[in-house]
Amino acid sequence: MGPNMFKVRFLSKAYVKPKKSLGKKFCQLVTFDLPYLSVQYTQKILIYRGVEFEDMVEKLKDGLSVVLQDFYQLAGNLGKDQDGVLRVEYDDDSNGVEVVVASMEARTVSELMAAESANDLINLVPLTGVYNLEGFHRPLLAIQLTKLKDGLVLGCAFNHGVLDGTSMWHFMTSWANTCNRSQTLLIPPFLNRTAARNSRVPFNFQPPKQDLPLVRDKIFKFSNFKIEEMKSIVNLNPSDTSNPISTFQALSSHAWRAITRARQLKQDDHSVLTVFADIRKRINPPMPKTYFGNLIQAAFAVSTVGLLLTQPPLYSAKLIQKAIGLKDAKDIDETSKLFERSPKIFRLEDAGPNSVLMASSPRFEIYNVDFGWGRPESVRSGINNRFDGMVFLHEGKSGGKSIDVDISLPANTMQKLEADKEFLMEP
Repeated sequence: MGPNMFKVRFLSKAYVKPKKSLGKKFCQLVTFDLPYLSVQYTQKILIYRGVEFEDMVEKLKDGLSVVLQDFYQLAGNLGKDQDGVLRVEYDDDSNGVEVVVASMEARTVSELMAAESANDLINLVPLTGVYNLEGFHRPLLAIQLTKLKDGLVLGCAFNHGVLDGTSMWHFMTSWANTCNRSQTLLIPPFLNRTAARNSRVPFNFQPPKQDLPLVRDKIFKFSNFKIEEMKSIVNLNPSDTSNPISTFQALSSHAWRAITRARQLKQDDHSVLTVFADIRKRINPPMPKTYFGNLIQAAFAVSTVGLLLTQPPLYSAKLIQKAIGLKDAKDIDETSKLFERSPKIFRLEDAGPNSVLMASSPRFEIYNVDFGWGRPESVRSGINNRFDGMVFLHEGKSGGKSIDVDISLPANTMQKLEADKEFLMEP
């Protein structure tokens, strides 16, 4: 199966703006936003059942115009002030959010659910291969609504230079609750980025010229039972002074070790695991959960391959726990000052040698995005930003602590991972 498997017919393109006039708005980007301008747009694909496609489209567009009154930055573009400092610019003449309507009405929800690779779904989500720095002339949010025989596909591409995963799912939930007229309290975004860090960093880089390597991607589903077993293994003999290993740390350790085994590296090679810590409560002063923008910062765990694979899982889990724990206000400030003195764009090789990079989070309640016709049948990441060692974590549809682990690796390495019974937790 490949991208030609799911061909779509494009029907229309429109732009959606906030329902009421807002005038001119400017929002300065800060240090925490800038590193992500050089990666590609974040793509998410949500698949729903339903047969009233035209009604669903109108409901989505109308709800979008309402929710953009608070999340108006997504209807703007990137710009610069007189000092070359990047900002989001919005006025009533801005294009708004791009909404494409397409059809693939011979296909069913079940057929899409059976798609193994993000490459099979490439025609269902906008802005493939587009970098966030292109947001000067590209929409900061682009949406594609594709008609199926028995459902609808909602493909979204968000500019990561403008928001992180927490903000993205806050927007998606707010949009859904607006459409379904939920009684859930809609909490508006906190839009003052300079409250987190009032930094003015001129930024003059061009989009990086880098070709993403060819990789295979596959989703490995870990049930609630397997996640609990994974945690119990690393927490089997905790010391009295140690903090218990969290679900995220246990799963990251599990994936790091398995991917390293599959790569068949030398014992004295080094491997780096990169995680992105949510720092809303870690900075001084702390920011609310509704802070709109990027408030994440990379933390790195490093080990030789020999130690990583010969020590028990608690060893790597503790490395991850320590790396995240070091992200206190002092460390975040020092890391930020280093970037501000010498800003640089992030390239894939910056993740480190033999790297594994954990993206997204199983804490995001992605299956609660209900626009009024039920929960999504499936939520997937698109093809953007996939390279050797990229891992997306999503909440499992079955709920509880179940997690979908979406991994990208070269084909020969993936073949070894697929046969690794320790990773799959099979007897």
